[in-house]
Amino acid sequence: MDRLITNLQPAPPFDLELTAAYHTYFRGRYGTDSWVDGRYRRLLDLGPKLVLASVRTVGTVEEPELEVELRGENLTQQDAAAGKAQVAWLLGTQQELTPFYDLARRDPALAAICERFHGLHLPHTSSVFEALILAILGQQISTSVARIVRTLLIETYGLRQAFDGDDYYAFPRPEALASASVEDLRQLKLSYRKAEYVQGIARAARDGTGGLDCLNEKSDEEVVQQVTQLRGVGKWTAQWVLVRGLGRPDALPLGDLALRRIVSSLYFDGEPITDEQLGPFSARWSPWRTYATIYLFTALRAGMV
Repeated sequence: MDRLITNLQPAPPFDLELTAAYHTYFRGRYGTDSWVDGRYRRLLDLGPKLVLASVRTVGTVEEPELEVELRGENLTQQDAAAGKAQVAWLLGTQQELTPFYDLARRDPALAAICERFHGLHLPHTSSVFEALILAILGQQISTSVARIVRTLLIETYGLRQAFDGDDYYAFPRPEALASASVEDLRQLKLSYRKAEYVQGIARAARDGTGGLDCLNEKSDEEVVQQVTQLRGVGKWTAQWVLVRGLGRPDALPLGDLALRRIVSSLYFDGEPITDEQLGPFSARWSPWRTYATIYLFTALRAGMV
């Protein structure tokens, strides 16, 4: 087993614990990702090789530096470069938070949240396919139930490798989910309809018919138009693809009940609001609505809202 070590210099400020905790649903282990003993770990799928990335901070929030340890069989410098690039993407290390923080200072409620979670970067999924599947699994169910279902899917269909006696899982490849029957997927606590959606999206990704490989080149509006052609993908799911799969800065998942509750509590004295109200209201955060959304959800998880 080879071991390579490289370093990353994130754009400051950067707090590894806060960012990794968002990936793992606030510390511990969650499917593909874990935050244990001050290290973020993820099994990277580098095509023919599986590589365990273990990341720890060796700098500060204002002068950040990360040590990235990569472990796998017959590692090359090309593997190290690919692994480093994937870790940088997963942790959103190159995001510039200063413009968002400047905007947030004009919003007292958001400013307080940004102060508490200073240095939180938006973590990404490894691919648009992963973002789509995770969003589908999270449709219309609670966060706790979604976490269970997602973990079951990952540990059933994801590639697995053991390191030091612990099993780690990579996110399932499209071909693994495409070959699963609807009945098999339903064993993972999916509804019949969601099982069909997962299977259909996986087959489109496997066959190249979903156009997922070229979305980086498209505008937000074009991305939404394209992915909503996939069965089961509505505008809410498409917005989460923009947020997690593509890292677009100004996405807004209208239709999210939790987001409406957060905004209602912070800005409307608890009075229920509609998407028709939330859309125009969110203009105050543009062009950084993605970051506002992530910080608001982080505040909810931490009990601030």
